[in-house]
Amino acid sequence: MPLLEFLAGSISGALGLAVGHPVDTVKVRLQAHSAYKGIFHCIAKTYSAEGLHGFFKGMAFPVMTTGINNSIIFGSYSNALDYLTQSQRSDRNQGKEPSAAHVFAAGCFSGFVQVFVYVPIDLVKVRLQGQTTTARYRGPVHCVATILKEEGPRGLFRGGLALAIRDIPCYGLYFLPYEVTRKALTESGKEPGTFAILMAGGVAGVVTWAFATPMDVVKARLQMSGAGGREYSGVLHCMRVSFREEGVRVFFKGLTLNSLRAFPVNAVTFLTYESLMKLFYPPKR
Repeated sequence: MPLLEFLAGSISGALGLAVGHPVDTVKVRLQAHSAYKGIFHCIAKTYSAEGLHGFFKGMAFPVMTTGINNSIIFGSYSNALDYLTQSQRSDRNQGKEPSAAHVFAAGCFSGFVQVFVYVPIDLVKVRLQGQTTTARYRGPVHCVATILKEEGPRGLFRGGLALAIRDIPCYGLYFLPYEVTRKALTESGKEPGTFAILMAGGVAGVVTWAFATPMDVVKARLQMSGAGGREYSGVLHCMRVSFREEGVRVFFKGLTLNSLRAFPVNAVTFLTYESLMKLFYPPKR
């Protein structure tokens, strides 16, 4: 993938991550632990025990690696769309819009490709966010070393199937509402403005997380099961046990937080990415 595409993905991803990480920490704790009564109880317990620092646990590792992951997502999507539509980004900016099927397929492809890189990154993030003390993991490097020592290389891919089930279809949904909303808010023959991109990015994030949250809960529980959490034998076992003990509502834990976090995070991510791509590849006159 082009260096400039990597750079645009890296910067946009880091900004989006910084905006949403504290909310993401609360979401992970609500999903992985049953000790919290709700959002505000989790926030209060986290702040009283760990201070503001507690909300930023696990942030360093994703920030260091977000460039790789985001460039894969946006780069794979853009290149897959080029292939499916037999056109270039500049052609699409001139009004040659891709079909919904092409957008969905390209998004699913980007979700599939990024899974192989993102699983270990997400595992370390969730493990660090999920611990309420530093007794087990002192940081991302120590976390990776501990997982390798206790669980072997396969341990770094714990929850990978759940993440793949979540991300492959959901990245198709991620880019589809973005393209549709951006087009709807842009006058024919004109470049999309800041408002159109912000709204489209925000809507894309909310729609995606509405579908992704049930499997996100399963993924978080599987990832924490190797760190002192409850042990599950796989995706279906986790779903059965969670449903039996907590009912169908368990699969929507964190939905409110995901939605609140998704709009600003994805609005910032898409606006930054589109602005950088416009800077790197100025539209043809």
